[in-house]
Amino acid sequence: MVSSGLDCLVSRGFDSLHGRSVAFLCNQATITRDGKHLFEHILPSSLDVRAVFGPQHGLFGHTQDNMIEWEGAIDPRFGVPIYSLYGEHRKPTPEMLAGVDLLVVDLPDIGTRYYTFAWTMAYCLEACAELGIDVFILDRPNPLGGVVTEGPLIEPGFESFVGLYPIPIRHAMTLGELARWICEYRGLNLNLDIEECQGWDRTMLAHETGLPWALPSPNMPSPTTALLYPGGCLLEGTTVSEGRGTTRPFEIVGAPYVDAFALCRRMNDFELPGLHFRPVQFQPTFNKFAGEVCEGCFVHVTNPHAVRSVHAYVLLLAQLWRFNRDQSFWKSPPYEYEYVKMPIDILSGSTTLRSHIESS
Repeated sequence: MVSSGLDCLVSRGFDSLHGRSVAFLCNQATITRDGKHLFEHILPSSLDVRAVFGPQHGLFGHTQDNMIEWEGAIDPRFGVPIYSLYGEHRKPTPEMLAGVDLLVVDLPDIGTRYYTFAWTMAYCLEACAELGIDVFILDRPNPLGGVVTEGPLIEPGFESFVGLYPIPIRHAMTLGELARWICEYRGLNLNLDIEECQGWDRTMLAHETGLPWALPSPNMPSPTTALLYPGGCLLEGTTVSEGRGTTRPFEIVGAPYVDAFALCRRMNDFELPGLHFRPVQFQPTFNKFAGEVCEGCFVHVTNPHAVRSVHAYVLLLAQLWRFNRDQSFWKSPPYEYEYVKMPIDILSGSTTLRSHIESS
């Protein structure tokens, strides 16, 4: 049986937290294997909770899209402040951490460089190192497994909130492993402790762990979405719909000017392992092409362990480019607090991918 770090800590009655002044960095997916939220376990306890921090999309995932900020308030259940780290501040201030001697981090991550939760954690690590506050990571399995990596590193000058440091797009680390790597890479003087997940084999994908899937963000509804996201998120750097505004984001892809049957025929000719592309029409309810009928593909996963989504979606981008060979294909800034560089460039980590596609 696989147990998350939170499961292990709860089973011991939060023994590591008693006598400490604690803050939590978490969200709505911070649950135990029985489906209970962290708060449900904390409320009956005698822990000294001073603050709670939430990442992009809000503490309970109420903001749908990128760059929709939210601000916190006093939580009536705890009587403690809830602070947003995706609003006026992305790094906690000394005032937010006043009186705290331990920050506990449990943010269900999806093993992909663009996912901002990891970089929210990185800013918290920096703040705690500066203030002499200890950090305790409650680790979880990487839902994409801990073996396969995909994609290039970020080139200098392309760092952003969808990639602060040079790791692959699909990085194969747990959040705890990534925290340890960040501390070493940045040379942070920090007392970091990690409650490791138990029973996890690194070959396991999310659906094989037995742990419940609570969507960590509004457009991450299933483990299949997470598996396709390392490649699928590249579409956020284009004007093509990545399926936001549908019930299957990153699985549904297209635009009004696309020929669905031609696109899927080209993609299936590649015979990509673990994937099949089916022609679809769809009408997003929000985001790109809201209310318009689009054509494109539904990306079916037939063998999860064989999927290499970065490779697949780079090929998909190149085929989509054929339907719209001009600069309107690429989304313009701003994107995730970057106001100058092209979104596709900060997502891919350089100008290389865009240049190759434009020359294809």
